[in-house]
Amino acid sequence: MSKDYYNTLGVSKEATDDEIKKAYRKLAHKHHPDKQSGNEAKFKELNEAYQVLSDKEKRTQYDQYGQTFEQAQSQGGGFSGFEGFRDFSSYAEGFDFDFGGGRNRGGGGFSGFEDIFGDIFSQAGFGGQSRNKKRNRGEDIQIDVEISFLEMAQGAEKEVELYKRVRCGKCQGEGVEPGYKKVECPTCQGEGQIRTNRRTILGTFQQTSLCPDCQGEGKIPEKKCTKCGGDGRTREYEKIKVRIPAGINNGQSIRLEEMGESGGRGGEAGDLYVAVHVEKNENFERKDDDVHSNAEISFSQAALGDKIEVETVEGSVRLKIPAGTQSEEVFRLRGKGIKHLGHYGRGDHYVKIQVVTPKHLSGEERDIFEKLKK
Repeated sequence: MSKDYYNTLGVSKEATDDEIKKAYRKLAHKHHPDKQSGNEAKFKELNEAYQVLSDKEKRTQYDQYGQTFEQAQSQGGGFSGFEGFRDFSSYAEGFDFDFGGGRNRGGGGFSGFEDIFGDIFSQAGFGGQSRNKKRNRGEDIQIDVEISFLEMAQGAEKEVELYKRVRCGKCQGEGVEPGYKKVECPTCQGEGQIRTNRRTILGTFQQTSLCPDCQGEGKIPEKKCTKCGGDGRTREYEKIKVRIPAGINNGQSIRLEEMGESGGRGGEAGDLYVAVHVEKNENFERKDDDVHSNAEISFSQAALGDKIEVETVEGSVRLKIPAGTQSEEVFRLRGKGIKHLGHYGRGDHYVKIQVVTPKHLSGEERDIFEKLKK
């Protein structure tokens, strides 16, 4: 029975990207395996659903094909931008232009056109092993990770689990059943592209398109891998450790090269983008790379002075309160703030003092305050 990704996240098919993201983050936080109430199986389902619905292209294909959308991705190809030339050929009856150096019936030469169009298709990526790798490049993945305020300040390492295309372990990504090899593609005779001639009003036009059988590689498996079906990839869960640097900003993304989905038939892997979300902290507030917090002191501490314990992102420190300190007064702890991302140094920590007025006084305390009043 096919899975309903929308139902998994509890959203409708008309849900916006923000609604999908909010639903995923809420449910992922609830079912995360690290939590006491977590559910690993449910968390994996949520991750799989989000990776599809958060990607516009995958979501469109999923809406059209359901869970068979991966098969639909492998169909099609070619340069749709040249479709107009096909319709144009219906007006070419009675004309015989030769772009290969011959003459048209009007006497004008059109040599060189074939070279021009040949250059266009060459630049578009036909031919060459490096071009094949780029064309078969795996898709990028974007995920969201939540960290605490202190993890943001100190740096952290998070382990995420992705359901993605990985290199097939049986054929090592080649798509060939072990014990067999790749042979020349019979459709394109090893060229990786096929050519068709179209007669147009301008003459005979040679159209070049990607070979549908070898996808431009020029070779096909003698026998396709029975595990991946010749694609060189399978969908599996993979755990990845993400190092989050100290000082990262809320909403900032980390790029992990070639940690996205594996490319087909030996192609390069895509990248993984990790969007970091910092949870709010009831004690600390960040402004640029500075930290702001509040500290309460008694009336007597404010009047006479004292030393108090203040919590910072690096631990507890002693702060001297001079005599006569007023409420709302701010003290600075140099270098006790957030580490500057990408270079040396840290911000500062600012402590705002709140002088607490006692609400309930003992008889002795009342007598003392009466004397002070006089």
